[in-house]
Amino acid sequence: MRGVLRAEPLWVETFTGLRMDRFEKLLRVVRERGGNGPGGGRPWCLPLAERVLLVAVYYRTNLTMRQLAPLFGISPATVCRGIKRLRPLLALEPAPRPVAGVERLWIVDGTLIPVRDRTVAASSRDYRFSANVQVIIDAETRLVVASARPAPGNKADAHVWRESDLPATAAGTTVIADGAYLGTGLIVPHRRRAGRPLLRGQEEDNAEHRRVRARVEHTFARMKHWKILRDCRQKGDGLHHAVQAVATLHNLALAG
Repeated sequence: MRGVLRAEPLWVETFTGLRMDRFEKLLRVVRERGGNGPGGGRPWCLPLAERVLLVAVYYRTNLTMRQLAPLFGISPATVCRGIKRLRPLLALEPAPRPVAGVERLWIVDGTLIPVRDRTVAASSRDYRFSANVQVIIDAETRLVVASARPAPGNKADAHVWRESDLPATAAGTTVIADGAYLGTGLIVPHRRRAGRPLLRGQEEDNAEHRRVRARVEHTFARMKHWKILRDCRQKGDGLHHAVQAVATLHNLALAG
């Protein structure tokens, strides 16, 4: 049975937001990471390009395996196998090391992502089971630099930051954050003390801080166009792989 969706410009641009040349660049990366290798079972029913598109459609729409199967003309089991095989190969490239003499400004923030796996999630302030995902972006390019492994949603941002590998990634780089990261060594807004209003210069600093830090909120908004980050049904490393893949696609679309 022939499926409806194929790795053609119309479907690629609709579900990945990438031009075909950028999508082909992504395919080269996945191929170099072993995406065309055997999966330990029967040969793949779909070529690599359509399997990568399959993962993108799944992340973009959050359809079930049973719903995706007829769109590609394959069985639900094959959909599941293809997603599990390719999702770690779409991971974000490691952040480049700081270059001496080059000033860079990064922004970090956390967002809550609803997830069904109770081993990853916890009941958070919105009374849903969710995970706290920390992301660093470059303030100038707005590209995602790194993301941490998901932590239970009831953990504070500062606590998640300290326990993640992000401080090592950000070593040697100026990083700003909101007031939830007080005491982490990051640049946070001036705090208003009881009976001690902020000075005019501090108010101006805070206004500029908010203006720049808003870029990470805009990044989260764009990433959550991928509905997998609104209600993740994946277990184990599924959410981590989804965040990494969406960050990769976001960077490719923005850099284009």
